[in-house]
Amino acid sequence: MKKIILVGAGGHAKSCIDIIEKTNHFKIIGLIDKKFKKKRINNYPLVKFNKVKKSNKNIFYLLICIGQIVKSNLRKKLFKEGIRKGYKFTKIISPNSYVSPKAKIGNGTIVMHGVIVNAGVVIGKNCIINSKSLIEHDVTIGDHCHISTGAILNGGASLKDDSFIGSGSIIKEGVKIGKKTIIPANVFVNKNLKDNLVYKK
Repeated sequence: MKKIILVGAGGHAKSCIDIIEKTNHFKIIGLIDKKFKKKRINNYPLVKFNKVKKSNKNIFYLLICIGQIVKSNLRKKLFKEGIRKGYKFTKIISPNSYVSPKAKIGNGTIVMHGVIVNAGVVIGKNCIINSKSLIEHDVTIGDHCHISTGAILNGGASLKDDSFIGSGSIIKEGVKIGKKTIIPANVFVNKNLKDNLVYKK
């Protein structure tokens, strides 16, 4: 069984733990979070990078379990730090989701409960594909993105790096969304959007 360390110990981390336990593919060694004073989260210990022996780095995987509320800065920074320290990342897919064998998902990405990822989809690294979201055929999602709960990306839509789609929002088929773009909850997007845009309802 592969060994994994989780970076972050908040609410999103608890959801990640639930998924990892259900996959039965990984043994959780512990969680890293400087803010938390507790010694254990969901019965797993809090650990430090420097407590993991350098010679053993290659047998450990990391998963960034900090939630992404709008901006991806912290998740992106921690992901790059993990790579710089020599750790590996892998994708985590809930057994309660459906991912087409003809879809591609980058390392460090988690696909949560109730998600559907259809054929021809390409999802980048270090993304959150949150519960009950629908990623339709031929959608492209860049690195460090968060697709929130219940969001729908229709066929052929594309989303560039560091962007955020709020809960319940719907992206029309073929629409192209730029980098670092923020879509709030419960909106319908039917036109292309430029980089660095906060979409207004």
